[in-house]
Amino acid sequence: MRRAPASPAHTTRHTAAPSPAGAIRPRPVPRGTPMRLLRALTLLIPAAVLAAGCAAPGESGSGAGDGEDRTVRIGVSDGAEPYWNVFTEKAAAEGITVELVNFTDYNQPNPALSQGQLDLNQFQHLQYLANYNVQNDEDLVPVGATAVYPLPLYSAKHTDLAQIPQGGQIVIPNDAVNQARALNVLQSAGLLRLTDGGTTTSTPADIDRAASTVTVTPVDAAQTAANLPSADGAVVNNNYATSANLTADQVLYGEDPDSDAAKPYINLFVARADQAQDPDFATLVRIYHDQQVLDAARKDLGEDGVFRDNTPEDLQQTLSGIEQQLRAG
Repeated sequence: MRRAPASPAHTTRHTAAPSPAGAIRPRPVPRGTPMRLLRALTLLIPAAVLAAGCAAPGESGSGAGDGEDRTVRIGVSDGAEPYWNVFTEKAAAEGITVELVNFTDYNQPNPALSQGQLDLNQFQHLQYLANYNVQNDEDLVPVGATAVYPLPLYSAKHTDLAQIPQGGQIVIPNDAVNQARALNVLQSAGLLRLTDGGTTTSTPADIDRAASTVTVTPVDAAQTAANLPSADGAVVNNNYATSANLTADQVLYGEDPDSDAAKPYINLFVARADQAQDPDFATLVRIYHDQQVLDAARKDLGEDGVFRDNTPEDLQQTLSGIEQQLRAG
């Protein structure tokens, strides 16, 4: 109904019976999007692997049983986290079979969605989506909000910003969107100054080295946490911080997720424009905001995220504004 068949090389599907009430086993790990290295329940295949949860075939909700395929494939970056089990079980109770396709590379879920290999993805914030649409002449659209997660500066060597030495090394993500966000975090923390004042398109070339106390080293976002033992600090996205078991004690500085400046970093469910009105997508967004799912997500992803319920229309308005700014240069 919605998608082309998945390649067997990238898909491992299994059926999970719903666990009894109280049997959810989320692992509490404090952390810091925009915008979530997985080991458990994943196969280390370079492109993407599936960590799937789905309901027993006989379960159905309204609209099920009419022969319509109500399977929805969702690309995620934290598919091993137990809160997805709660989500998929609740979706199954409403007749929707959810397949989670886990990606370890941020560059892959959007092309996979554009090409019809996925029905939705849920791994990115508005700024990242806008950047993808503009660079690739695409029109992927938000169909629901999830949360804003601060992008924290972690350290395994220091317990206070003042302990970072002159010339200290800070590791940041190297993708354009999260790199700019990380640079703004470091400027807000007083560790560097950006000659452009700090924008959503700032790069290391904009660093005023004479007015800065640290140097930055961009690496793949998935490797930021792995560099903590050798660096003075690292700006780590929440999913990678969770996978690396980073804790709140290691956070030296973080954004305010309630600020207006954080709106571009609202995380999303995203669809192709021609599928955005699919009623099952709206149902899945509603299920994500079920209290049991939110409670499980907090235990898995940490307590510092702020869940958002912005409408698709509000999200699209913000997205369009960001895209306009990017096109204007």
